[in-house]
Amino acid sequence: MKLTSSEPFWLVKNGILHSYPSLRENIKADILIIGGGITGSLIAHQCIKDGYKTVLLDRREIGHGSTSATTSMLQYEIDTPLHKLIELIGEREAVESYWACHESIDDLKKIVKKVKSDCGFKKKESLYFAAFKKDISSLKKEYEARKQFGFKVKWLEGEEIEKKYHLKNAHAGILSKQGGSIDAFQLAHDILAYNVNKGLKVYDKTEVLKVESTGKGIIAYTDYKNTVEAKHVIYCNGFEATELIKEKIVKLLSTYAIVGEVNEDDQSHLHDTLFWNTADPYIYMRTTDDNRVLIGGEDEEFLNTSKRDAILPEKEVKLSKYLKKIFPNYDFRTDFGWAGTFGETKDGLPYIGEHPDFPNAYFVLGFGGNGITFSVIGMEMISNMLKGKSHSLEKVFGFGR
Repeated sequence: MKLTSSEPFWLVKNGILHSYPSLRENIKADILIIGGGITGSLIAHQCIKDGYKTVLLDRREIGHGSTSATTSMLQYEIDTPLHKLIELIGEREAVESYWACHESIDDLKKIVKKVKSDCGFKKKESLYFAAFKKDISSLKKEYEARKQFGFKVKWLEGEEIEKKYHLKNAHAGILSKQGGSIDAFQLAHDILAYNVNKGLKVYDKTEVLKVESTGKGIIAYTDYKNTVEAKHVIYCNGFEATELIKEKIVKLLSTYAIVGEVNEDDQSHLHDTLFWNTADPYIYMRTTDDNRVLIGGEDEEFLNTSKRDAILPEKEVKLSKYLKKIFPNYDFRTDFGWAGTFGETKDGLPYIGEHPDFPNAYFVLGFGGNGITFSVIGMEMISNMLKGKSHSLEKVFGFGR
């Protein structure tokens, strides 16, 4: 599956960070990780930390799948609002899921510091605002739910939002203290480079064609006719896991994003905040560390890559017009635009854990807008599972729920 189109900003910005060989021999390991994006890199980091002999394979160059197209907004807010998630899965499960995402942002900060990454990690606030007046009552209900369960939130009226952020046509909003932004492509490379020095083996442009269970482990067969024998395989291949799993666990979407030129004006009122609205599909926005504005959304059902890519120019225009609507005085000119594959689950939650059809295997599939924070949670969950320990969210994030 081709996961991106055109020129994702992060690929152009970073260029080639690290180059890895394809697999040319038969090898053995404790853990085989399939997928070299931000999720695979985080899981590899945990496996090396736990002392496992670990191999990571990717069918592309490292980070050139969904990681190259992500907007890298770090939010604890799940795509399903807390008050609705409580109705769907129960109070304990919903609140614990939100708090796990909340804590994962600080956990990620520690990882960034540990590997000495230049990914531009920055803690930010997050503003979730009403795109339409009719959304205010539901937004207020969400505010009360978050406040009830201890999240640091503040209610802002539309006039306050306009005064603070120069943002128009926001009818009300929830300002959350916890949030952040990074360059996920850079971070994935930095994490892998750090762990290669600790024994991690990384091979890119190596596709796994088949994985067989041996009873005591697995054998993976690659397109170069080499094999990897391991005790366990961990699939960190995101939306491409839908090529393996029979049941429909995620609805694939195409999402679009544009980044403007470097702006010489003062953007201090935007730098410390992530923005997203209540529209369906929602629009999301952040600044980059080199003073650009990144805005995305305009999701469409995923049909095929040709149709997705064909409407990219139309989506660029729509996103630019929306930006002009909420920031009429902002001097924005599109510098990069791209489309990527995105997905939503029935409850907005990831799928992490074992699947009955895949012996000696685990999945870490961070679907939705919280892919990075879900992957951080997945580190602890997979670590526990490999040690035979339970985790309080394994049923909440599990298959068959």
